[in-house]
Amino acid sequence: METRFIDRLFKVWPQYILPHHLLSRGMHFLTRLHGGALSHAAIRFIVKRFRVDLEEAERSNVRDFVSFNDFFTRSLKPGARPIDKAPEAVISPVDGTVSQVGQIREGRIFQAKGHDYSAAELLGDKALAEDFDDGEFATIYLSPRDYHRIHMPCDGSLLRMIHVPGRLFSVNPLTTRTVPGLFARNERVVTIFDTPFGRVAQVMVGAIFVSSIETVWAGEVTPPAGQYIRSWNYGPREAAGEVHLKKGDEMGRFNMGSTVILLFEPRAVKLAESFFEAQAVKLGQRIATRGSTRS
Repeated sequence: METRFIDRLFKVWPQYILPHHLLSRGMHFLTRLHGGALSHAAIRFIVKRFRVDLEEAERSNVRDFVSFNDFFTRSLKPGARPIDKAPEAVISPVDGTVSQVGQIREGRIFQAKGHDYSAAELLGDKALAEDFDDGEFATIYLSPRDYHRIHMPCDGSLLRMIHVPGRLFSVNPLTTRTVPGLFARNERVVTIFDTPFGRVAQVMVGAIFVSSIETVWAGEVTPPAGQYIRSWNYGPREAAGEVHLKKGDEMGRFNMGSTVILLFEPRAVKLAESFFEAQAVKLGQRIATRGSTRS
């Protein structure tokens, strides 16, 4: 109990008063500097500190990265992440650790013991959120050691993208257990896809020092953070045009670690029994199949 209190006192509660966006903009600038030996030293520190496996990266020599962000958004060698191609399979869109999975009940999504948040707040649209009520959700946390590109969990055509401004609390497990409504408070980019499994929401949640989120079709969506919700519609008759992606295709990336949340419509998928809280997952691994929600 005393250890948990001390952790919250020094690691969580100060976040309430930190200038989140100012710190993140500073990190955005620093991680893009071509710092030569200094950048390479920072990369070596992170590789050692978090046991990053560079052997699976397309560039495995630290000196091949021109900046820290170049390293953090590194690509993988072809075939490093086998994709489950079965048409009934939904795959993990990222490498990470399962934070929570379950059913969206009465519009609420479980965050951690004693904490939940509303799907409407998460998506920035109450009417949109109602369509996912009683569906399934999955929250996957990306640590600093993980691969930080985000891929498609299934084939999909983009319907909408929403940028919801917010704070930038850390999203590590300690903060997730402590800060109420964390994922609905942090800045995030919401994407809605039409898929063989109905509509799927894939939400990319920012965090402190992780203020830059980009997609393959729009580039860097944030920064700037802005003060108001922004929304873009996609399709054959929309000014934003059409975006069609296949299962396993890259759809976006974080420029540091963060969290991805998936929402599925009611009875659209059955989550895999091997996909549960605290389980490590890899991009391409089956996390659900077509069918009714599990009991």
